[in-house]
Amino acid sequence: MDAELTALADAHGVATWYKDWHRERRDVSPESVIGVLSLLGVDARTPGSVAGELATIRTAREQKRLPGTVVVRAGASRALAAPGTLTLEDGTEREVTGIPADLPLGWHRLSTGGQDVTLVVVPTELPEPPETWGWMLQLYALHSAASWGMGDLGDLRTFVEHGHGAGLVLLNPLHAITPTLPVPSSPYSPSSRRFANPLYLRVADTDAYRRADPPLRAQVDALKPKPTADGLIDYTAVWQAKRAALELLWPLAGEVDLDADPGLTDFATFCVLAEKHGADWHRWPAEFRRPGTPEVAAARGGDRVAFHVWLQRLLNQQLDAANEAALAQGMPLGIVHDLAVGIDPSGADGWLLQDVLASGVHVGAPPDAFNQLGQDWGLAAWRPDRLIETGYAAYRDMLRRIFRHAGGLRVDHIAGLWRLWWVPPGMGAAEGTYVFYDPEAMLGILALEAQRAGAVVIGEDLGTVQPVVTETLERMNMLGSAVLWFTRDYQDDPDEGYLPASRYPRNALATISTHDLPTAAGFLVGEQVRVRAELGQLAGPVEAESAYADKDRAQLLARLTEDGLITAASTPEEIVTAMHAFLAGTPSRLVTASLYDVLGELDQPNLPGTTDQYPNWRMPLKEDLEQILVDPRLARVAKVLNARKGGSR
Repeated sequence: MDAELTALADAHGVATWYKDWHRERRDVSPESVIGVLSLLGVDARTPGSVAGELATIRTAREQKRLPGTVVVRAGASRALAAPGTLTLEDGTEREVTGIPADLPLGWHRLSTGGQDVTLVVVPTELPEPPETWGWMLQLYALHSAASWGMGDLGDLRTFVEHGHGAGLVLLNPLHAITPTLPVPSSPYSPSSRRFANPLYLRVADTDAYRRADPPLRAQVDALKPKPTADGLIDYTAVWQAKRAALELLWPLAGEVDLDADPGLTDFATFCVLAEKHGADWHRWPAEFRRPGTPEVAAARGGDRVAFHVWLQRLLNQQLDAANEAALAQGMPLGIVHDLAVGIDPSGADGWLLQDVLASGVHVGAPPDAFNQLGQDWGLAAWRPDRLIETGYAAYRDMLRRIFRHAGGLRVDHIAGLWRLWWVPPGMGAAEGTYVFYDPEAMLGILALEAQRAGAVVIGEDLGTVQPVVTETLERMNMLGSAVLWFTRDYQDDPDEGYLPASRYPRNALATISTHDLPTAAGFLVGEQVRVRAELGQLAGPVEAESAYADKDRAQLLARLTEDGLITAASTPEEIVTAMHAFLAGTPSRLVTASLYDVLGELDQPNLPGTTDQYPNWRMPLKEDLEQILVDPRLARVAKVLNARKGGSR
């Protein structure tokens, strides 16, 4: 690649090469680099335009101009090219010749050399996380006599109240949908990460329902959807039923102040426009495609906007009730939420935050052994330059809204705070490249908002990640992830046996599996091979995959036997309990047990690489909540895990 194009790409954080899954260098094509640079507002189409862009960069450096946001760690100082005025978060002003080391944590302003920039002072580390255990729950899969077709926040509260001494409950993402039909199934491709999904509302737990007279209650109750013929969750039917019920109750809602939370009113305005013009804002009439137009301003009010504001306030109330139940149970962490790696570009955040998102880009992954054409996840990406220019305000707002209801946050694909694989419009996933973010800012702001909320941070750092990711998480007292299926003795054992419990990382959340991997019961019978073979998803011959699965299982059973946790006569149920006992013996700060594992479910919630071939995210647990609460398997696993320090009892 041309040296000047390489220099321009480096200056803007665009990779011109990367290491593939074989750890071999792969050069990125000039066309891909030029395409990605154009999405950052950088013209690299001709040698002359490249030279002009480089000259602009050199001029900025010579003038010693600051970026739009400066992030410093607490206790650190920094020189300035000219004296300036600091305006602290509390309004206090200080005249400075440099950034002093005694600044308080927080969001400040710095005026210097004709510039006015955001100055963020972030913690060097979070407080040490507690040592405890908890449950890992796909909330939609939980169902009870009181819930409507899927698990809801009332079910969550009930489950928390019968937590068997757990210190936390880790949920799937509860991010908002676009309130149109059909409703997508995946919780990892949301319309907005700043607001919550109204499908999780318990209609009967609203003040409006409690105020309703018996005939109106009966009318609402009659809307409860009937069980589906295939036994799967029908999100569209659930939303239709709950929306109709809430519309009946809306006259009893009381006054809704549209000025109390402008960001929420903006989101509600999107919901109303989507109901009228469709789910994808790119297809709306031109006058509505940007949130700042006079036509949008005219739509930003009225009864229907207030209705959607009300729904979010109901969600806040029910999330608060679940957190209060966790507090009453003495849980040290309580409810831990999950942050999806991105958003649906056609959704609410794609519309409202379009000025800080890369237009047309999809987040994905480069080719690997299992996806040799790469992966296009269809998610939108932050523009790093726009985040810097805008003081990371959108990122901060997202984190603050989530932390209002979270004792902890699991960050999906946390390596994405360092770099993301961008797939430019019109190109295949393999033709993308990495775009780098400022981890000092992304991690620092995450730490600042977590510390202010008194929350822990868990990073999903599975798979091939740069060593700096794990090292930085450890330095900042953020937890990584240790999954039993993946925690292998790659260095010392030529057969890659399972790592002894004593060698698990301290700075981690330890689990048996994840939503994308085989359940414990499924692993023991090779269900993942059977299902993938049936769907034509295997990377190699079924015999080879089965042999590998058999070897994998034998190695795990050998580890459990060596540790004295099972014998040759142990039943599958006893082996699953032993897996949890194994994790209980690790030094990892957090351990969670998934209901899928504890209850012996064979089907994993999501099968990567499939869409309609597998019922991803739509399978309820086979037992209802009432049965789960008295199932002796939960008590047995809880007894094993309560032997660790830090439970709620």
